[in-house]
Order: sequence, then structure tokens, then C-alpha cells
Amino acid sequence: MALSTRPISESSPQPTSVSSTSTGVLKPQEDFAAHLALAQTQNLRFSNHAQKRLQSRQIDLSVEDLARLSQAVEKAAQRGGRESLVLVDDLAFLVNVRDRVVITAIDPEHRGEGVFTQVDSVVFAAPYASQVSSTVERKV
Repeated sequence: MALSTRPISESSPQPTSVSSTSTGVLKPQEDFAAHLALAQTQNLRFSNHAQKRLQSRQIDLSVEDLARLSQAVEKAAQRGGRESLVLVDDLAFLVNVRDRVVITAIDPEHRGEGVFTQVDSVVFAAPYASQVSSTVERKV
């Protein structure tokens, strides 16, 4: 299986502009290339396989989701991870940590048996900032 590690800008056209709503979620009319362009700003690249999986499974990532994914990959790198399973809410991403390349994306409907092999680390992405503040408020 060949894995393309070209930057997103070489594998898909760049949007002229990327806008987001006040919640950080891309507007529905934004095309898939806009999502991938945002990932590039987070020092992540998506393999051709991952791009196809995101499109075919209609996985829409918000700006905040991409930031959380990028932060989780950085945590894996700091701990010496090489091939990591990164969990962002109910989504799973297999990531080559050293190259910062998302290899594939898995949503709840496509997990199969839920067994992932040849992974040396698992990272749970930090919750949304709003989830953290609501958790703190409940404890008070």
C-alpha cells in the first residue's frame, strides 16, 4: 500500500479563503479542500487514503477538531509515539507521528471489530474548551 505524504497543497486544490462560524465549525458550503487546508495549518497532513475515508464517510472536522487532533499528535510525539491511535470524541485516527501524517480516519459505523494492530500508543484528544468548563462548573 503506497502512502502519499505530499503536503495537502500538492494533492488537492487550495481554497481561496477559509472562513468559519463563531463556533469554529466550517460552513456547509465550504468544500473538503478547506478542511484539509486547515489541517495543514496544524502541521498535519492527510494521506490520500485518509482523504478518501473522510470524504466517503462524510466525516466533517471543525477547526477545533483539527486543533485537538494536532495537539494529541504532539503529545504522542513528546512521549515517543511512532504509530498512534488518536481518539477525538467518537472518531479514531491512525497517525504516523514522526511524519505528522493521518493514515486513516474511522467513524463509529466503520470500526468493525474495534481491533487496531501495529499501534504503539493511544492518545485521547483533549475535550472541547466548552466541555472542560462545564465539567468544572459541575464540580463546584
